[in-house]
Amino acid sequence: MWLYPGEDLVIEKFGKYAKIAGSIFLVLGIVGIFYPVFTTYATVIFVSWLMLFGGLVAGYFTYLSNPKEWQGWLKSIILIGVALYMLFSPLGGAATLGLLLSIYFFMDSFSGGALASTFYPQKGWLLWALNAFLSFVMGIILVVGWPFSSLYLIGLLVGFSLFFDGLALLSGAKIFSDMTKE
Repeated sequence: MWLYPGEDLVIEKFGKYAKIAGSIFLVLGIVGIFYPVFTTYATVIFVSWLMLFGGLVAGYFTYLSNPKEWQGWLKSIILIGVALYMLFSPLGGAATLGLLLSIYFFMDSFSGGALASTFYPQKGWLLWALNAFLSFVMGIILVVGWPFSSLYLIGLLVGFSLFFDGLALLSGAKIFSDMTKE
């Protein structure tokens, strides 16, 4: 296979680091799958800190740019308030995050269904339809058991995501490793 000058070095570096990252993701994914409640709490805390930082930054820039603009302050107060609620009440934070994830899954389902109908009868439309259906099922599962299902489902979903990200990275590293040998 023909490579651009220096591309083989980039591919070699990617392969090396993809193996390391993929292995770490696999381990984190397995932890998430076998300890979903722990992973849910870790996810809630991580998201809470991101929201708190975002709220503080939004407030700071509102103060700098236009301190009389109430919309900027409102955004900041909502972000900080929800972040503090999630930090000081992780169980409530898990419920909040579960509800947000269910909304995401329903939106993903409807947009995936729209894509499937747009692609129909082209090759691949069925995959989009399957994705839309599975997203809808995940949304239903989260809503039906909400708020209690959030405690383990968030961690389980994060665990599966990390696990499959790890597999993808390890597969990519193998493919690129084989490319440089040719």
